[in-house]
Amino acid sequence: MIAATPPLRTASSSSSSPSSLPSSSSGSTFCSPIRRELAFFFNLGLGFSSPRTLALSASSSRMELVRKMGGGCFRSNQGTGCFGSDRGMGVLKVEADGGGEDVSDPSPWAVPDHLVIMVNGLVGSASDWTYAAEQFVKKLPDKVIVHRSECNSSRLTFDGVDLMGERLAEEVLAVVRRRPAVQKISFVAHSLGGLIARYAIGRLYEHSPKLEPTGLTGNSLSEEHKKYLVQGHEQPHEAKIAGLEPLNFITIATPHLGSRGHKQLPILCGLPFLERRASQTAHLVAGRSGKHLFLTDNDDGKRPLLLRMVNDSEDLKFISALCAFKRRVAYANANYDHMVGWRTSSIRRQHELPKKSNLLVIDEKYPHIVYVEQETMDDIHRKESLVVGGQTMDLEEEMIRGLTQVPWERVDVSFHKSKQRYIAHNTIQVKSYWLNSDGADVVFHMIDNFLL
Repeated sequence: MIAATPPLRTASSSSSSPSSLPSSSSGSTFCSPIRRELAFFFNLGLGFSSPRTLALSASSSRMELVRKMGGGCFRSNQGTGCFGSDRGMGVLKVEADGGGEDVSDPSPWAVPDHLVIMVNGLVGSASDWTYAAEQFVKKLPDKVIVHRSECNSSRLTFDGVDLMGERLAEEVLAVVRRRPAVQKISFVAHSLGGLIARYAIGRLYEHSPKLEPTGLTGNSLSEEHKKYLVQGHEQPHEAKIAGLEPLNFITIATPHLGSRGHKQLPILCGLPFLERRASQTAHLVAGRSGKHLFLTDNDDGKRPLLLRMVNDSEDLKFISALCAFKRRVAYANANYDHMVGWRTSSIRRQHELPKKSNLLVIDEKYPHIVYVEQETMDDIHRKESLVVGGQTMDLEEEMIRGLTQVPWERVDVSFHKSKQRYIAHNTIQVKSYWLNSDGADVVFHMIDNFLL
């Protein structure tokens, strides 16, 4: 049981910005916690630094070190588990193959019909989801089967969002073929994995001809198609993902708007020269994925991939695929996430971020959930009317407008009082229970609100 904590209180700040939360960047331009974070990533070969540092980042030994530090798991005679877990993975059925691991209830009478795909982030692996997968199956034993994707692990996460999305789509199809009993599908993705999952569902999207007259016109949703989202986000049964009924699309600390400028990569403290340097060298650190995150890719003269992924194209229905899910949820760290900014992970403009006075614990059962916003189509139309008038649309604004053609639930998380706050990017996922246990209530919140 998670211990209840008193309402979260934030320190006062002289800044009038809505996002002026107590964070590691307050007090000085480059304070000690940020220095420690920078040093940590530099030493692992993941920082933007000298050619020698960049060379270290490409070595497989460094990548393995990052994975081991994030894994925190051990092997025993009872199976694989994590320190601090109240039960080992040996009591669950774990089936491994070349494309990941399926976690399910071993009971012979349990025939779950809901497939949950979990997708790791940069330099991650299936083991990042050990704790979350266990909790899903433990709390929903006869309802879900969890597949922890492994097709994009470690250095493969440098290959680019498009290639990784194609691999994930193929992996999902293979799982569905092995599981003829499943009828529903949901995605839960962390960090870069959220972008990979968004690409994959665009590839996996299926619809019947019946939808076409009321579907998409050009590159955006028609008004008639949007009506399917009103009244409880109901969807026509013809919209499928990998032939299954799509229910939940959940991202956790995902850089939906990329990492380019505007403090979207908080470890750089918003310093212009560091942000410019990061855009110039990201491909040296993270390959094609770095280009995609910083919107510097122009393959065959095309627009940056993240810009293309906020609308439908001829062969990939990105926004229609998102529209097909009954729920789209964005969990975001409101502070202390040094890798993914609050705006990019919650798909908001700066002025739309909740004020710090509103960031209070809303349920003692979930002490780190501090704000929940459920968007409707009326909210979308109201925002459109406020931002259209005469503004120059930059890349970030274009992505926000594209992604918010459909409503999102936004869940803001704060580890302000946690000793694990400086590793909030991993704690929100509970990447390793013995390092990130304070994020357990976020996992429970996800499960308790999961649409079955």
